[in-house]
Amino acid sequence: MRIGIVTATYPPSRNGVATSTALFVRGLRALGHEVRVFAPRHPAQYRQPGWVEEGEVYRLPTSFRAARLLGAPADYPVLLHPRSLTRRLPLDDLDVLHTMHPFLAGRLALDWSRRPGRVTGRRAPVVYTAHTQYDQYLHYSPVPPRLAAPAMRRHVVEFAAQVDAVLAPGQAMQEMLRRYGYAGEVQLFPNPVDLSAFTAADGGPLDGAAFRVQYGLNPQAPLAMYLGRLAPEKNLEALLAAFALARQSRPELQLAVVGDGPSYAELSRRLPPGAVLTGGLPYEQVPLALAAADVFVTASTSEVLPMSMIEALAARAPLVAARSPAALDLIQEGVNGHVTGPQAEALAQGLLAALDPRALPGLRRGAWDTARTYDLSRRAQALAELYSGLLDRC
Repeated sequence: MRIGIVTATYPPSRNGVATSTALFVRGLRALGHEVRVFAPRHPAQYRQPGWVEEGEVYRLPTSFRAARLLGAPADYPVLLHPRSLTRRLPLDDLDVLHTMHPFLAGRLALDWSRRPGRVTGRRAPVVYTAHTQYDQYLHYSPVPPRLAAPAMRRHVVEFAAQVDAVLAPGQAMQEMLRRYGYAGEVQLFPNPVDLSAFTAADGGPLDGAAFRVQYGLNPQAPLAMYLGRLAPEKNLEALLAAFALARQSRPELQLAVVGDGPSYAELSRRLPPGAVLTGGLPYEQVPLALAAADVFVTASTSEVLPMSMIEALAARAPLVAARSPAALDLIQEGVNGHVTGPQAEALAQGLLAALDPRALPGLRRGAWDTARTYDLSRRAQALAELYSGLLDRC
């Protein structure tokens, strides 16, 4: 098949949607499919020496200034698409289009699917994956949430009604679309993880010792880790308070906060003893970072199905998470982690329970068993079969 992926974020952007999209692209190409990616230009491409795109990636004009004015996260530039550019893009022979967004990227996918003069002689079906609970991010918008929310929900529903298949990586997104008023079918379709990146040459777990050395962490003491965006909606204040409480019972406990975002400066001023803040890491360093952790901990209550939590499971790090849609989707209580309340006291109790030497080995095995169900080759094959089914029906 010839597949077009239309996305508003793609590496070198560092976020879950960019990462999962790039993984699916790699998995589909490994199956022999031709995949063309239509993604925003990113300044990091030109600042990173030796940056080379993998396969066919067509970079579209973008505006980071417009993104800031609209309140979009830093790694989501606003796509600019002069109509003259469409004529120069290889669109006419695509069998299927897949978009990760209901806004401009999604509109482009719909427009391109209906282009006259298509080589295939028919319209290309469009698939939409709903990745984001947009109402959780309206505080970034310059428009008051009470005005922005109804318009945003109406737009998402109207867009979903125009595509040929709607996917959701977790149950939370299915429920969100229902809440917004979308009555069509929403297929549960989890994100993938590349298990080979989290596996040593002998088939066992990676060794995270070098990460601990790099950041001055005790190689023998237990280490909890948060990896993700540093922003107010992540409830990081509760995370730090939970760590401080847990440390009263386990004084040797350490915490690594890995990531970047608008809360970085404030966090750097408020780190409790025993905690380190690493900043953002290139994606290729994420497996070794997570391999250093004994437990992955998050206090966020708005997670859908973040790549960081699936990757933590692949690194054999059990999850301790505040109750969220992602926690309920991913965690089997006492098997691969613990779901807690969002308060610091509850998180601290969950952290201590997971780090109990009698429980931790079993939780680590459970984490790996869960991760195997998200293996990239399996998820890419399922996506290719979904596309084929659409082509048979359309």
